[in-house]
Amino acid sequence: MSYDGPADMTVRFLLFVVDQLVLAASIFMFLLAAAPLHAADKAQSNEASPDVSVSDTYEAQCASCHGKDRLGGMGPALLPQNLARVRQAEAVNIITNGRVATQMPAFGDVLSTDQVETLVEYIYQEPESDPVWSESDILASRVVHKTEAPGTETAAQRPIYDADPLNVFLVVEGGDHHVTVLDGDTFKPIHRFKSRHALHGGPKYSSDGRYVYFASRDGWVSKFDMYTLETIVEVRAGINTRNLAVSADDRYILVGNYLPHTLVLLNADDLSLHKIIPVVDDHGNSSRVSAVYTAEPRESFIVALKDFKEVWEISYSDDPDPVYQGYVHDYKMGEGMAEPSDFPIRIIKLDDFLDDFFFDDSYEHLIGASRKGEQGQVINLDVGRRIANVDLPGMPHLGSGITWPWKDTTVLASPNLKEGVVSIIDTKTWKTVKRIETLGPGFFMRSHERSPYAWVDVFTGPDKDAVHVIDKQTLEIVKTLRPSPGKTSGHVEFTRDGRYALLSIWEMDGEVVVYDGNTLEEVTRIPASKPVGKYNVFNKITRSSGTSH
Repeated sequence: MSYDGPADMTVRFLLFVVDQLVLAASIFMFLLAAAPLHAADKAQSNEASPDVSVSDTYEAQCASCHGKDRLGGMGPALLPQNLARVRQAEAVNIITNGRVATQMPAFGDVLSTDQVETLVEYIYQEPESDPVWSESDILASRVVHKTEAPGTETAAQRPIYDADPLNVFLVVEGGDHHVTVLDGDTFKPIHRFKSRHALHGGPKYSSDGRYVYFASRDGWVSKFDMYTLETIVEVRAGINTRNLAVSADDRYILVGNYLPHTLVLLNADDLSLHKIIPVVDDHGNSSRVSAVYTAEPRESFIVALKDFKEVWEISYSDDPDPVYQGYVHDYKMGEGMAEPSDFPIRIIKLDDFLDDFFFDDSYEHLIGASRKGEQGQVINLDVGRRIANVDLPGMPHLGSGITWPWKDTTVLASPNLKEGVVSIIDTKTWKTVKRIETLGPGFFMRSHERSPYAWVDVFTGPDKDAVHVIDKQTLEIVKTLRPSPGKTSGHVEFTRDGRYALLSIWEMDGEVVVYDGNTLEEVTRIPASKPVGKYNVFNKITRSSGTSH
């Protein structure tokens, strides 16, 4: 299974903006609010005042997404160490023409060529001081909201509401930065609370669904009690954070950061700091963290890196297998020095960067792709090397991939962020079974074990209001829904029994639209402020093959 971001992730863009959506090269997700109406006014102002400083241009056009100090916000940080994989000429093109499948708009009608080139020079300059978020910063940031320790005899043993706690949804509303707790049986809101700004990577539940952990773009990690509907504790683990993962034994939280280039290990019970792991190689180079995942059967975290052609596996077992870096003739004879036994890091070298990836059901294989690559690669985690290539066109969004039984095999289905196609891959042979043409690039794909259908959105382009429903056995599109013509539709999540599918209208005045999962008829609508993601407790904690994790 995989991450989600946005909000599924992701939230796996998102906020993709959400779930999982800051792409390897989409480093310039500029101010979403700098829409053409505002942009035209600003362009007039800039043309009338040719002496406007580059810092003023940045403040006007970029700061709201990327931060006044370039340390990131809704968009990623714009610093040389974060732009290592983007050449300056490419940066000029991205600012001028925008970036496909992201929230990065085009500024070619807003800024002159000279202004764009000067702006690129500016963001590639080193800051006056290096961005640091140290152990002391993390410790000082921690805020305890609820003094009652989870797990004690005074802790609530059942929810304060009557709904089935395993069929509850968390609806992340990116429009006004709130989260709604939604009853999955009645589709009535149970509770609504304010979240940290710009949640990303999808909330992660404890194994029993009692607690949930959120990560925000600006590094805040929050622990929320799903029974008492209270925030327990928060801590800021970084300056610009990608997502977090919860160990399968509920003891640890691993946070992956863009800034600083670190992994932060927290104790799950109280979010106290356990360990900071710098993401550096043997030569002193550092890398951003693309995402972190939990591989439950392996008792480990899997870490995707943005700037190294590597994947890291970090065991959280109390008795981990020894890890030897490099070549060892016979480790049984003591010929080599093993990694420290406390959270040892196993480094798997790759042929290319992995900006996005997916686990098979056994967590034995990792299927990954680079945003600029021509094909995907299958990594066997047991042997630690590539065993196959996968024919994946364009820009596959494997982080939103799903699987289901088909004939005598299991297939992996992935939407594509650049092309209107869904790739269907046989996980026995790693060959393409079929490419299903869609009306445009898609971001999210979802299904459920009890549903005959898989849903995929279009998400960008003139048909952004469309959602395709695919028959999982014939591999044909059987229906195209347009729940709100002209408005962006995306991110489906099913109820625990697979009977209903909940779909988001990604607008400030958005809605959650509920469909009957079999008849495909609309059931009801719930108003929501840009509902970027919905997360069903049962489907997440049971690692449903129809959703991301």
